[in-house]
Amino acid sequence: MRLFLLTALVMVAFAANSVLNRMAVGAGEIGAVEFALIRLAAGAVVLLALVALRGRGWRGATVGGVVGLAVYLFGFSLAYGQLDAGTGALVLFGVVQVTMFAGALWAGEAVPARRWAGAGLALAGLAVLVAPAGGGWAGFAAMAAAGLGWGIYSLAGRGATDALAATAGNFALALFPAAGVALVAGVEFGAVTARGVMLAVLSGAVTSGLGYALWYAVLPALGAGRAGVAQLTVPLIAAAGGAVLIGESVGWRFALAALLVLGGVAWASWPRAVSRGDG
Repeated sequence: MRLFLLTALVMVAFAANSVLNRMAVGAGEIGAVEFALIRLAAGAVVLLALVALRGRGWRGATVGGVVGLAVYLFGFSLAYGQLDAGTGALVLFGVVQVTMFAGALWAGEAVPARRWAGAGLALAGLAVLVAPAGGGWAGFAAMAAAGLGWGIYSLAGRGATDALAATAGNFALALFPAAGVALVAGVEFGAVTARGVMLAVLSGAVTSGLGYALWYAVLPALGAGRAGVAQLTVPLIAAAGGAVLIGESVGWRFALAALLVLGGVAWASWPRAVSRGDG
């Protein structure tokens, strides 16, 4: 039960990042590159401060974690400038699902047939949620890159022995490639509003920095297969948050998608010991 509650809290944090991004970048309060850079910097500051207060170093960062985090952050923000929230979520977590399952197979982790079936049912639910939807190819490519980056970041975190230190190291070191991207892409902080900065800091310091540290803490117990499937709930949580905070409409499509996605996740994640015929 503890693992379930912690995982649910992480999924809420992930969904909050989508809502905060839409509130900031989607509303023109801040540019996508600026949002990603401030988000990363805020997360790094908070995490390094926590590690320093603990009196321990921030070793544990990995190349996969650093590169995956940077790719995810920029791809995520850039994509939401062209894709609607539902389409972006479907592309993101669809790619994450493929990446996590591929990582599980590569590592020799057992992925039973029922988990594949549950993931397929959940993806079908996401398709119901977002169809019909549109968007440019550049947006699809950016979100696909974000999904690949997040999948790699998650896989890299499975071996972390100190979740907080590893997350702090990843955030701190990711500032270097992020600064390079910002220089190439160009930043316009003069057009940034105070609200946009506030939302980026909140996303970086709380729902990203602390949320990702908790994610690294629960990943070893989840395994790549279940971790990939669990993340498929995030678009639904984000859609609900968007309805409450931004006024986005939800109807029968949302209800049907929720039934399919949550049913698929429950099926795929059901303890093997109580499953009849694991497939």
